[in-house]
Amino acid sequence: MSFLLTKHLLLMWISAGLAVLVLVSAGQMARRGMRNRFVYFVESMTVFVRDDIVLPNIGEEGRQYLPYFLSVFFFVLFMNLLGMVPGSATPTGNIAVTASLALCTLFMINVAGMRAHGVVGYVKSLVPHGMPVWLLPLMYPIELLGLLTKSFALCIRLFANMIAGHIVILAFLALIFLFGKLWVAPMSVSAALGINLLEIFVAFLQAYIFTLLSAIFVGSAVHSH
Repeated sequence: MSFLLTKHLLLMWISAGLAVLVLVSAGQMARRGMRNRFVYFVESMTVFVRDDIVLPNIGEEGRQYLPYFLSVFFFVLFMNLLGMVPGSATPTGNIAVTASLALCTLFMINVAGMRAHGVVGYVKSLVPHGMPVWLLPLMYPIELLGLLTKSFALCIRLFANMIAGHIVILAFLALIFLFGKLWVAPMSVSAALGINLLEIFVAFLQAYIFTLLSAIFVGSAVHSH
């Protein structure tokens, strides 16, 4: 088995380092009373994740899982943003990376469910209450498949949305070589730049959507009936 240092792996390490550096630095500066735009920005993003994503979907029980959701949000955000640097690559455009993130959320869903209901209670909560016993052998595989489908949807959604922008940019630039005309170049480059600017918004949006869906799935495990 070999562990090659690929560009995606290197950017994942850099993204993780940036997430830790930003959160720890902002926290230490806030505790020392050093308030500036950097601290206010990180604080506003942290409060946004807590008050608009975690608490509405999980409730007060979500406070204990807030470090996980903050880590996911900033980690995905930095990976998305680093992919916009010329000569770089988008780790979230690699399906192995998004699959690993989805598996982390799947693990968190089950851990949260078991902590809320106990192991036996969580297993019972996977199927609707009052289900006839003879239907259980059919319902449990269906519910387990649904659980895996949620994580699969997380994986594919993030991967597809992040790779789509790069494909569109390449398509615009390819028009220059396809037509071989000088007048095509300004329009193609302008369109590619426009899509690239739009990707800044997409980077934040996809980090938000991945964190939001993860919180919804964890909340459904915590408050299952």
